[in-house]
Amino acid sequence: MEIQLQELIDQIKKDGVEAAEAEAASILSDAEAQAERIIADANARAEKLIQNAKNENERTVKSGEDALRQAGRNVLISFRESVTRELNAVISEAVTATYSSDALAQLIIHTVQCWAGNPETEELSVILNSEDLSALEATVLAGLKEKMVNGVTLKASDNFDGGFRIAVNNGDVYYDYSSEAVVELLSAYLSPKVTALLKEAE
Repeated sequence: MEIQLQELIDQIKKDGVEAAEAEAASILSDAEAQAERIIADANARAEKLIQNAKNENERTVKSGEDALRQAGRNVLISFRESVTRELNAVISEAVTATYSSDALAQLIIHTVQCWAGNPETEELSVILNSEDLSALEATVLAGLKEKMVNGVTLKASDNFDGGFRIAVNNGDVYYDYSSEAVVELLSAYLSPKVTALLKEAE
């Protein structure tokens, strides 16, 4: 009887140990599988984070490069506009200086002489602002007389600041040599050339 009881106890112990070992093996297997899933998930997340960081870095770099390119274009445009403004100021100053000196009278005389030589010119008028007409009338008329140019009328108009206009054939045609017109003409001629030079320097 004691032997049977001992065998029963041994059997229970054996069965308990085997069951415990099986349970432990199952728990260990489940733990290993869960650990692998956690590691795989962590790796996937890490790769995603790294990829996102790379993408964001590329976007930041591209955005920075685009901003630098745009800033460069803006600086160049601003510089060109500044050069054009300075050029217009220099032209305006030079024209004003020329038109406020004795050279204006000689310019008028020479221009009228050229127009008077045209056989289709029947009547010629020179239009100046009132101030210039008062200052230059005697000099211009004397110069035209010396060049043997007759039939030229000098008129006053305060519709422009400096320079002169020529009216041909009773005002059918006007030729504008006013300060504003000459500055605009010279600026239109020189600005593209300056722009081309600036582009060559890029």
